[in-house]
Amino acid sequence: MKHHTVIDSPYGPLTLVAADDGALCGLYMTDQRHRPPEETFGARDDTLFAEAEEQLTAYFAGELKEFNLPLRLDGTPFQRTVWEQLTRIPYGETRSYGELADALGNPKASRAVGLANGRNPVGIIVPCHRVIGASGSLTGYGGGLDRKKRLLDFERGTALF
Repeated sequence: MKHHTVIDSPYGPLTLVAADDGALCGLYMTDQRHRPPEETFGARDDTLFAEAEEQLTAYFAGELKEFNLPLRLDGTPFQRTVWEQLTRIPYGETRSYGELADALGNPKASRAVGLANGRNPVGIIVPCHRVIGASGSLTGYGGGLDRKKRLLDFERGTALF
């Protein structure tokens, strides 16, 4: 049984979803691509998310560079491997889809990496916003390119919320 809450952020409301064991299994922005239907989030319970809310608040204040939360990321084995690789991209840095494919030992899998990246169920915490095109261009982000740019600018210290 899942539970959820909604918290404020510099990007508008964020919906946090927890699995039955309390692990975070979703973080969704308003109008996010691939956002599951609201009825799958379970009952609202604002008491279960204190640690996630505290870490997100610290992140948005520029005080936290790496999250430490229990996660349950449901996806294919390949998707979970890509999402794990995303957590290795340091704060304020970016990697291309091709670089991630290389790191996975499959340099021809950049498109598959992009598809898995787009299905990341815990944006921001699993930093899919740190993945860019080979040319350095901002490409695809489930939360919208404006949010991606703002997150990257924030992490690089070139913009404040």
